[in-house]
This record gives sequence, C-alpha cells and structure tokens, in this order.
Amino acid sequence: QASQSTHRKGRNKSAMNVIELGENDSSRMMLEEDSDMVYNVNEWLEEGDDCLIESIRDKFVTGNWGSGQDGEAEEFDEFEDLETGEKYGPNGEVEEDESDDEPTEGMTDAELREYHARKKASQKSEFDEDYDESKKGNIGNPNDAQAESEYVEALKREKEARLKRNQEEFGADGESNRLRFEGYRQGIYCRIRIDGIPAEFVNSFDPTMPLVIGGLTPQETERGLIRCRFKKHRWHKKILKCNDPLVFSIGWRRFQSIPVFSTEDQNGRYRYLKYTPEHMHCQATFYGPQVPPNTGILAIQRLTGNLPGFRISATGVVLELDASSKVVKKLKLVGTPTKIYKNTAFISGMFNSDLEVSRFEGASIRTVSGIRGQVKKALREGQPGSFRATFEDKILLSDIVFCRTWVPVEIKKYYNPVTSLLSKDGAEGWRAMKPKALLHVETETPIEVKPDSIYKPIERKERSFNKLYVPKSIEGALPFASKHKDEKKRKKKSYESKRAVVMEADEKKKFTFVQAVNTIRNEKRAKRKEKNAERRIVKSKELAKKEEKLDAARKARKRQQHRAEGKLEAARERKRLRGS
Repeated sequence: QASQSTHRKGRNKSAMNVIELGENDSSRMMLEEDSDMVYNVNEWLEEGDDCLIESIRDKFVTGNWGSGQDGEAEEFDEFEDLETGEKYGPNGEVEEDESDDEPTEGMTDAELREYHARKKASQKSEFDEDYDESKKGNIGNPNDAQAESEYVEALKREKEARLKRNQEEFGADGESNRLRFEGYRQGIYCRIRIDGIPAEFVNSFDPTMPLVIGGLTPQETERGLIRCRFKKHRWHKKILKCNDPLVFSIGWRRFQSIPVFSTEDQNGRYRYLKYTPEHMHCQATFYGPQVPPNTGILAIQRLTGNLPGFRISATGVVLELDASSKVVKKLKLVGTPTKIYKNTAFISGMFNSDLEVSRFEGASIRTVSGIRGQVKKALREGQPGSFRATFEDKILLSDIVFCRTWVPVEIKKYYNPVTSLLSKDGAEGWRAMKPKALLHVETETPIEVKPDSIYKPIERKERSFNKLYVPKSIEGALPFASKHKDEKKRKKKSYESKRAVVMEADEKKKFTFVQAVNTIRNEKRAKRKEKNAERRIVKSKELAKKEEKLDAARKARKRQQHRAEGKLEAARERKRLRGS
C-alpha cells in the first residue's frame, strides 16, 4: 500500500501508468480509482533458469526447501532401494546402474531374489564396515557412554562377521582346524609372569607334564599346628605308627610332616595313641601350612619305590588350626611305703624333690590292691621326694603306690615340601625323611632291644599267714559248731583201714558175674567210641569241604560289598568336592 501511494503521487494523469510486478509483490488489488493502471506480466511469462518463476519455485511444496537455508536442514541425495536394487536420483528419477556387470535378464523369480539378497548382504556388510570404522573413530571421549556402547557393538559385529568367515572357510570343525593350522592365537591362551622361580625348575621342566597353577590366601602362607579327623584307609594293609613321617596332600600343597595320633575321651582330653585304630577315626596333629577347616586330606607313606598293595595310607578332614598342642600322654609315678601307722604311710621313690611333692599336694594316689589315698606333705627327713599320705584303709609294706598323671606331648615341627618339579628325575630326585623301620631294613641293622622292656616271668614268694587265734573267753561263748576243733594227726592206721573182708561162695559168684558184665559193657563202650571217632573224622572232612565253599562265597560277597562301599564313598567324596 505504501508503494501504491508513492506511485499515485508521482503518476502522470495524462499518460497510462505501468506497474512492474516483481517477486516481492505478494498481492495486488485492482481498485476502481486505479482503473487507469496497467500491470506488466511479461516477467512471469519468461522462461529459463534465471526467470522469475524459477526464482520462487523453492517457495512451494514441490521446490527444494533446503536450497535457501543456512545448511541446517537435511538435503536429499541419490539413494538406492536395497530390496529391489534400483537407484534413484535427487529428484526421484530412476537411474540405470552402469556398474552392474551381472545381467538380470532371463532370470527366474527365485534367481532374482537370490541375486538381490546376495547383493544386499554385500552392500550391507560394506555399510557396516564403514559405519563401524566411523564409530571406532568417535571413541576419543572416554565419558561418552553412547559412543562407547556404539564402539562395543561395532566390535561385536566385526567378531560375528569374522566367525562367520572362519566357519565358511574351515567347515564344521572350524575352530579345531584353525588351531591346527594357525596355532593358539592371542586371546585363547593366558600368559602369566611368575617371579622368584628357581633355576632348577626351568632346567628340569618337562613340557609333556601339565602344571596346575593355583592361588593362596594370605592366611595359607603361614604355618602352624593342624588338627584333623584321621582314619586309616580300609585297603591299606598295616596300621600307621605315631611319629612316622607321612606325605600329606592338602589343597594345592604336597608336603611331608610327622603326625601325632590321639583320641578324645569323655572328659574332653586328647589322649596320645601309639598306633591308629583298625576301623575307627582318630585325631591327628601335625605341623604344616594353615588351611581352612573342612579341607580334605590324603596321606601317603612313600611317593617312590615299588610298593606292594594300596598306596593311599589314610584320609581325613581338617578340624581346626591352633598354635599349641592339646595332646597328653599318661604317666604313672610309682612309689613304695617305708613306714605305716594305721591309715597314714610315708611314701618314697615317687618324686625326686620336695618341690615336686609340693606341686602334687592333694593329688589322688592308689595302691595295686585298690586302696585310695591322697598326697599330704613332704617329709623333712629321709630320701628326697618322700611324702606323707593318707589312705582309706591300712596298707601293707608290700603294697605298691602309684599316681596317674598326664604330661603334654610335643609336636615335632617338621615341614618338607615335595619339590619333585625341581629335579629331572621327578619324585625320585626329591629327598624325603624315612621311617625308622625302613632304615633298619635298608641298613640291615637289628632293632635295639631295651632290657627293661623285655617281659620277664613274675616270681612271687609264697606268703605264710599265721593261724587264726581266738581267745578262750570268746571261744567259750561260741556255739559248738563254731568252736575250734583240734584234731591231732594219727600215727597208726585205723581199724577200718586194717580190717579184711571175707566173701562167701554166693557172694563170690555174684561178684564174678558183675565183673563179667562190666567187662562186656566196657568192651562195647570202647568199640562204640572207636566207631564214633571214625564217624567224626568223616563228618569233619565233609564239613571242611562245605566250609571251603562257604568261605569262597563269603569272600566273593565281601568283595562285592567292599567294592560297592568303595564306589559309594568315592561318589560322596566327588559330591563333597563339587560342593566345596
């Protein structure tokens, strides 16, 4: 309207005004008062790239809206339909693929679908590679979570494509064939660096022997006393002796130590045992590296040598760890009485000094006959270690007095790890402690015999007791049956022993007949006894044959039973190991 007023003021009324229409004129109205105006539309009718219509073409829906912006809007470009394989230009026109060397003419529908699918897969793989490379390059910012996830996804796709190529190349046994040709590549094996390895380990390394690598907690690197529940294996022939060295396999370790066996009594005391029980558990205490409770234990006497029989000596489980031992051993202190006065007696030979007596004041003592007593105080006179004791009853000078005590047993702190990998000979090159019995056999030395340990026949003098003397005052008051009868020994024979019996004729006949009958009976009895003896011999032979058959059946049944029990125990052990 402002432009119209400007033109009106400057127009010439004598001549017809001509109004030029440009691209910025959005609207024009023909007014009655302006009927002498003429609009020039020649500019709208011009053709060419620089004409007015082409300049405003992008203002409409059919135009290119991105041409007039500052580069912020999305611009369209050529694109390709991956399903059909057709390419389109920027204006939507279909373009011919000049680089397509494979003709599609004469193909069936199935072949066309297969061709386009193969082409689509190859183009998609190229796109994924380009996309993955672009995403890998965007991982520069470590705080960008989206870029990191895209990078991981790109690596996954790359791995899947590589696995697919390997499967196509090597077939069904792809990984095994690939390892056969390529070897173990990076990512399949683990490289470990271990410091402080002895030079002997490298020199005697055997590549055909696998190595088991494990870890230890800080607690397991320390050593102490281990108490465990221990049992001799049922298939091991001999029982185990205390203080004989054994090779223990516990956890990751194998080492040799000296166990001490014990059993827990009703008072909670761990009593020392010289040998393991035949068919029972016992307690074993030995020195070694600390392990957690409920850890399984395997014990072997020797690792080398041709050992007959079953090699595993015993099995067990760890109960607790302790710094000190609670195993005690029974000790009997023996003494003899020197003076006796009623229920009091002076005892000597049990202790060596008054200090020991003062330590055992109030201790219970006992005689062999069962009379109980108690230690009172040490004596100032007499042999050192003598003391005064009181008993329930009067004892005799011939009685032996003993005191039962318990002394702690020292556990030998011996630890010898099995270093079979440090020698080329393996277990043969490892030097272990040998038991005393094996040393006697190897060196052919006789066993030391202590004279005091030999059992000797006990010689006791017959004790003569005085006759019972009853005072006459007391004897007079006793009844006749309880009175003492003095019968003197006869010097001559009595009349009954000297008289002779004379039989008559009838008595002689009867006596002779009875003798003949007794003789016949005795002969029959002797014959019957001989026949019974022969019959018993035959019967015993038959019973022996039956017993042999029964023994064979019993042995077979026991063998089956032991085999079944062994399998059950092995199954329980495997289950326990899987649970731990």
